[in-house]
Amino acid sequence: MTEYDSIATAGLSERDAYRLLTGIVVPRPIAWITTRNVDGSVNLAPFSAFVILANDPPLIGVSIGRKGASLKDTARNIKRSGQFVVNSPHLSQSDLVHQSSQELPEAISEVEELGLGTLPSHSVDVPRLDGASISMECEFVQAIEFGRTKTELIVGEVRHIHVKAGLLVDGKIDTATLEPLGRVAGPRYAGISDVISHRMLQHTLYSEREGSSA
Repeated sequence: MTEYDSIATAGLSERDAYRLLTGIVVPRPIAWITTRNVDGSVNLAPFSAFVILANDPPLIGVSIGRKGASLKDTARNIKRSGQFVVNSPHLSQSDLVHQSSQELPEAISEVEELGLGTLPSHSVDVPRLDGASISMECEFVQAIEFGRTKTELIVGEVRHIHVKAGLLVDGKIDTATLEPLGRVAGPRYAGISDVISHRMLQHTLYSEREGSSA
């Protein structure tokens, strides 16, 4: 019999719950988000609670916490302008992603501080990152609050996608060539070392089971 440690979540502090959950849900894809500040400068920050919500229309969700009772710059910019770009970092960009997570005054652009370049977007006014593997231009749809700390799930509709040359094969992204950067617990990051491929399933097991009982 397998042995387990049992943890009652009701007794956990917010920090302890965060440390546990971010060690359990791994690896997490990183949404390296660019937005525009009020003065027009470009804000950049990474978020690793990032998920696909729907295919038609293509909707993605990014969970963004608060600084105390205040919205973070990224959430505030998105809700004010209605636009943002989700950039996907390459494995080699872990240091840049980590450095961009620092909390800087709103007047200071992380993009400029890190010496990163930008490219114009097609559907939104927010620029995308030059050198990102993939960039998704998004329009804000809604924000949904969760929990006592009022973390917000920011929902955006993907309006335009930019894919670095060589990554798109037959309409799909070549994961091995993509070499995405993922987040694990603490200030740690990881790549994908092994990709396990299986054949597409077409109710094979169910059909075999039904045939054997006939």
